[in-house]
Amino acid sequence: MSGGRERTGKDDPAPPSAAPPSPPGAPAPSRRPVVAALMLAMALAALDGTIVSTVVPQIVGDLGGFSYFSWLFSGYFLALTVTIPVYGKLSDTFGRKPVLLTGIALFLLGSALCAGAWDMASLIAFRIVQGLGGGAIQGTVQTVAGDLYPLKERPRIQAALSTVWAASAVAGPAVGGVLAAYADWRWIFLINLPVGAVCVWLLARRFREPGRARGGRVRVDWPGALGVFTACGLLLTGLVQGGVAWAWLSVPSLALFAGAAVAAGVTFGLERRAADPVIPGWVWRRRTIAPVNVAMAALGLLMVAPTVFLPTYAQYALGLSPLAAGFVLSVMTLSWPVSAALSQHVYRRVGFRQSALLGMGLAGLVLLAFPLWPPSSPWHAGALSFALGGALGLFQLPLIVGVQSSVPWRERGTATASVLFNRQLGQSVGASLLGAIANATFAGREASAVSGAVVRSAVGHVYLAAALAAGLALLALCAAPRRFPVDTSAD
Repeated sequence: MSGGRERTGKDDPAPPSAAPPSPPGAPAPSRRPVVAALMLAMALAALDGTIVSTVVPQIVGDLGGFSYFSWLFSGYFLALTVTIPVYGKLSDTFGRKPVLLTGIALFLLGSALCAGAWDMASLIAFRIVQGLGGGAIQGTVQTVAGDLYPLKERPRIQAALSTVWAASAVAGPAVGGVLAAYADWRWIFLINLPVGAVCVWLLARRFREPGRARGGRVRVDWPGALGVFTACGLLLTGLVQGGVAWAWLSVPSLALFAGAAVAAGVTFGLERRAADPVIPGWVWRRRTIAPVNVAMAALGLLMVAPTVFLPTYAQYALGLSPLAAGFVLSVMTLSWPVSAALSQHVYRRVGFRQSALLGMGLAGLVLLAFPLWPPSSPWHAGALSFALGGALGLFQLPLIVGVQSSVPWRERGTATASVLFNRQLGQSVGASLLGAIANATFAGREASAVSGAVVRSAVGHVYLAAALAAGLALLALCAAPRRFPVDTSAD
């Protein structure tokens, strides 16, 4: 399909008879085992982001390297983020199954290597290997979920995957704490192996993709893939390390950002000439995808406020223990999938865009309520967190379903990866931007002098910036069509 190809003329939300599934990723009788495998694969990637944080003291005590342990997380998410668009294109070219199995294999290899790490540098390197596999898992699982079900059933699987993320956010720290207390930190990586083995076995035996006729030899845009990897890698490294390892206006920061700009320019030129580019131009030309990409980037940015700063607020301003502070945040991860599962009843009546506008509008009000009406109790903070999760569930899932439903099978991997990549990129930008806002409030104060009032002020500023990001998402969605076209073509 070219950038301007016409759709069937049907708009969202399509009636059940108007939206037969695209070529399914598996026959109907085998969907349950495949869905189970998808949920296990998603759990591997989701748990890894939370479980490691609980055993950092044990890792540092065993391997040393405290000064750069943050790269255990930065390296993993950097590799995951920059590979998402590449894997999305590869899944459209070669099929979902080989890309997903390769990603899981890379993730398991990285897990085994992490368990055998001998120092912090080797552990960071092996975490990057895990991230390379995680990028394939995160993007391809969502794409397969779109392949398996027709439009009317798609919220079911997407909500199930959202539940996996929510459960992982709650269970990850608990599992990590138990393993740190009663076993060795290396087991947080070793437990991935049997789970991953079951996942691979289910996919290998039960996941059947439709045969697709191809004309001529398949050409992979490897120069474009390398360009995307380089440009995004330099940019994200600068964002992650800027203001932490070195000053924002220092030589390393300026060199990384300049290198990212040059690499982006070269990549743009390569992609314009490529016969089948990794990031095709239609991703940014179509009104059904480009505004969603911007809105998802804004979502990633604003999510930094609750996930990073709310636990700090709960401990310093409300005097809660770290465990209680974690539960204040966890209510958001519980309300999100519930709201996502129920969102179909909204977008079937008003459409994908209107549902997303409603969700982000409510999220913006909740974010504004934080600095205007600062939480004075755990119940108050928990209520705002719960409301924010419910609002964002109403925002995100309709957009993912809408984008997936507007493209045929052969473009679904690229379109889905584009949305997920922009969300991850927004999160990286948000961590740096909102961190700089908070640091500006803390400037000139010793750590021992940071009081609850100071934290309340800093987090209030952060939430105000997050509310502005919500406004950006609303503006972006206004450029999207009121009714998303639904592609009912069979590839």
